[in-house]
Amino acid sequence: MRRLEAASPPARPVAPGDLGDLGTKGVSATSTYGTGTDGTDRDMGRVTERRKVIRIRDGAVSSRPDTLVAEEPLEIRLNGKPLAITMRTPGDDFALAAGFLVSEGVLATALDLRNIVYCAGATADGTNTYNVVDVRTAPGVALPDITLERNVYTTSSCGLCGKASLDAVRTTARWPIADEPPLRVDPDLLAALPDRLRAAQRVFDRTGGLHAAALFDETGELLDVREDVGRHNAVDKLVGRALRNDGLPLSRSILLVSGRASFELAQKAVMAGIPVLAAVSAPSSLAVDLAAETGLTLVGFLRGSSMNVYAGEHRLALRTSASPG
Repeated sequence: MRRLEAASPPARPVAPGDLGDLGTKGVSATSTYGTGTDGTDRDMGRVTERRKVIRIRDGAVSSRPDTLVAEEPLEIRLNGKPLAITMRTPGDDFALAAGFLVSEGVLATALDLRNIVYCAGATADGTNTYNVVDVRTAPGVALPDITLERNVYTTSSCGLCGKASLDAVRTTARWPIADEPPLRVDPDLLAALPDRLRAAQRVFDRTGGLHAAALFDETGELLDVREDVGRHNAVDKLVGRALRNDGLPLSRSILLVSGRASFELAQKAVMAGIPVLAAVSAPSSLAVDLAAETGLTLVGFLRGSSMNVYAGEHRLALRTSASPG
């Protein structure tokens, strides 16, 4: 856990389009900058960096440049008060902050959100690093008790580490998972999704160092995909983008994540009203427990034509009954 200081430099609004679709079009020899929806290049789109590496192949040594994924801290403030720091790939920072607050039970609709701003003066010399955001909620939104125990440091892999207790993580879902009308997914459709996700991972192709999360509809159409050094950040970016477009709950969507399915990812799916979470690797025991408690369909080891269904099998159009035992 990293203790957050109470210093609060003045917030400065950023022009419309600051969220953007921060892709991989570069304007720098050393960094890749994303492009906002208003067409301007923005510092918070630093997605990749070029670094010199020594390559050793079969005993031969050579020097060459390599493309690395960027990782920088993002401090999230809630109505001016420090709340959390996460290590993330810059870009879609406003969506990340909004999605994080959905998983915390603070935000549920676009009406809960007044605005999000970058804070100026993030360094001693006043340079704006675009690494501090302040989320302003609408009047009447219930706020968490921000104490030193609630201020958390989250790494790019652990999600909501630093919670005071497991009970504190089990927040009440404001979008209970529902099946009206019933959602049924063909396992063959699920089996095709990892290849579609992989084809959409543009930055991974250049770096090999990013996780990804994608939303698909019940027909398998790709709705949105985000990449980040942390898979929980990628999910927050998806959910935050949906919230800002007034798209919650995501009750007819399938969430696919690269890597494993942790408790935090299952929680984020539940809080966004997503009925199906699939992962290409294993789930944790707590993720399975949460899925069983909330009615979430949880699929792991989704590789080729095989998969394991850990909870919520009623949403899969299974052709045969499972073997006894």
